[in-house]
Amino acid sequence: MHAELLVVGGGPAALAAATSYRDHGGEGAVVLVSDDTAPPYFRPPLSKDYLRGESEAGDTELTPATTYTDRGITLLLRQMVTTLHGEERAAQLSGGARITYKACVLATGSAPKPLPVPGADAPAVAMLRSLDSAKELRSAALTARSAVVVGSGFIGCEAAASLARRGLDVTVVSTEDLPQEKRLGADAGRRIAGWLAEDGVTLVGGAQVEAIEPLGDPDERPRRVRVSGRAPLEADLVLVAGGIDPHVTLARATGARVEQDRVVVDEHMRTSLPGLYAAGDVAYARNATAGRHLVVEHWGEAEAMGTVAGGVAAGADLRWDAVPGFWTEIGDRTLKYAAWGDGYDHDRLVDHGDGAFTVWYADEQGRAVGVATHRADEDYERGEQLVAAGEPVPDVATVTEE
Repeated sequence: MHAELLVVGGGPAALAAATSYRDHGGEGAVVLVSDDTAPPYFRPPLSKDYLRGESEAGDTELTPATTYTDRGITLLLRQMVTTLHGEERAAQLSGGARITYKACVLATGSAPKPLPVPGADAPAVAMLRSLDSAKELRSAALTARSAVVVGSGFIGCEAAASLARRGLDVTVVSTEDLPQEKRLGADAGRRIAGWLAEDGVTLVGGAQVEAIEPLGDPDERPRRVRVSGRAPLEADLVLVAGGIDPHVTLARATGARVEQDRVVVDEHMRTSLPGLYAAGDVAYARNATAGRHLVVEHWGEAEAMGTVAGGVAAGADLRWDAVPGFWTEIGDRTLKYAAWGDGYDHDRLVDHGDGAFTVWYADEQGRAVGVATHRADEDYERGEQLVAAGEPVPDVATVTEE
């Protein structure tokens, strides 16, 4: 089999690459290979409204099923690319097929980072990695009365609030004292901790999980979570949400340049090998506006990178230059965040009253490198512009209180 464009992956970056290739005049066969059981779907709801039982699996589809036939995209599910030969431009599939290609986009995404403690890899310990795992988690939540969520990142906080709203007694265990303190700072972390508390979630911060043990039958879900220096926690359901590991094995095998455990690409999503592109979580991409490579794990940026990769493979002159941003919903509260994401020197929270706030992030020279807001959309939009332009963050006195 030959493809003008081979896309490896089943997420937003993969779908965006395939459709962008067509949108920019790409002709010939397009093949999208995914090891998932479902066509590309919208993942953010899996820890939010889907987990709460407020939406169904069909609501997560990224595009109607007819899109693939209408756009001439061959979708191969439940298959893996086991070998990728960069010089030969050929891929071997787990089903036995061999595909040669003119251009290939690696959009292999990532997997939840395993927790390196005894018992964390047991089948009864949940990890939210796919629609299938989300179905299992939602089903388990129907009969569970309590849950422990390990990790206070956005997935952990979203899932904890969702489970609490289903009526479960939820505890979040985190190595950070406050949720997202390293990324967003203590002021934002305290606000998020307050949101969790309002939903009835107990936060155990600055704590290290030492082991996850069965309470009885080793195959059943009730578990005991041992935490350093604290009494063990017992729960009907344990969810590990401790970050991600990019799927970079294929890229390494091709000899493509890899840094930060990701595939190095320029602002056009081109790797160090001719005809090979990468997009999404697996990419360490140069942002043209920032003028440097960034680690980005946002759904919207995966889609943006995929659009660039597919368009460039079709001959278009596209580049990744927008300020990365995303929204997270913790219960019924939305936090909007736009930033380069590779650190800041100063952060300052502006309280607008009635729960609304803005956090400004600046470098040593006072230039904006990020903004986080809750119910302050004007600041969010203004912040994106300031970050892109490298302009100073506003003085507190000039910020309009809402």
